[in-house]
Amino acid sequence: MQVRRSARSARPVSALAGLLLAAALALTGCSAADDSGADGADKAAGARADSQADSGAGSGAGYEEGKGGAADDGKASAPPKLTPDHVIHTASLTVEVENVPKALARARAATESAGGYVGEESTARDEEGAEYTEVVLRVPVDAYDKVLAGLEGTGRLVERNAEARDVTDQVVDVDSRVKTQRASVARIRELMDRATKLSDVVTLEGELSSRQAELESLLARQASLKDRTDLATITLSLSERPAGRDDGSDDPGFTDALTGGWDAFVTVLRWVVVAVAAVLPFAAALLLLVVVWRRVVRPQLPRRPAPAPAATALGPLPSARPAPRPAGGSEGGAGTEES
Repeated sequence: MQVRRSARSARPVSALAGLLLAAALALTGCSAADDSGADGADKAAGARADSQADSGAGSGAGYEEGKGGAADDGKASAPPKLTPDHVIHTASLTVEVENVPKALARARAATESAGGYVGEESTARDEEGAEYTEVVLRVPVDAYDKVLAGLEGTGRLVERNAEARDVTDQVVDVDSRVKTQRASVARIRELMDRATKLSDVVTLEGELSSRQAELESLLARQASLKDRTDLATITLSLSERPAGRDDGSDDPGFTDALTGGWDAFVTVLRWVVVAVAAVLPFAAALLLLVVVWRRVVRPQLPRRPAPAPAATALGPLPSARPAPRPAGGSEGGAGTEES
């Protein structure tokens, strides 16, 4: 009886031990999962914090040192300003000055002091003798705004056009194609070194020359883009200002009105002379025809006979005779009456 009781009591104990062991294993697995999840969350949070710290340091957010991290985390960092890496700057200015050579010398000095150079220059004079100069200036991009502002203040600004064109995509594309083409040329040269047949060598030489030409074209385009993005282009047009006109007013004065009236009179007179010159050949031809008609043709034409006097059966009608005048006139008549 005692043996049976001990066996019965041993079964519940073993079952209870098994349950406890299973519970312990389950708890161990959950804790391990929680630990791994917590580690992953901590790592992700650390990565986010590092990236935010790097972006904040790179963008130059103005936070004072010594403040708590909790206050910094609560504030949203301002997004960085995206500026294009490669921009082509071009501008054109038209300025009226009193002395073109002096203004041109100042423009050259400002360009050379900024590290640039004068590209092209042309000078001419108009019909009135006023000098006109057009010059192309190449200046570094960093000094572009400063030089442009200085040139605008040279004299009276007539016209200003400025343009900024982003070519970052073109620069990246050309750089990538240059790298690819260089690798392709290197592979063709390796194949030529290992080629043993003459036909293979000839084929590879033709392929190499073709790819080398394309590479040189890409390198030229790359150099052109670099030159245009590193140096801005300013086209400056300088013209002499008329002496009778002030800088601040374009209203015409007495001299301008007198000059305009004289110009209009000369223009009208010129057109009248032109019209007379155009009609003169026709008038001369008509006059010549009239002279020929009266001098040559008309005398040779037959003349009409004079009309005969009217007649009746009794004879011709007597023609009317004028009344006789008194012999002594009015004075004689007066004397006859007195006698």
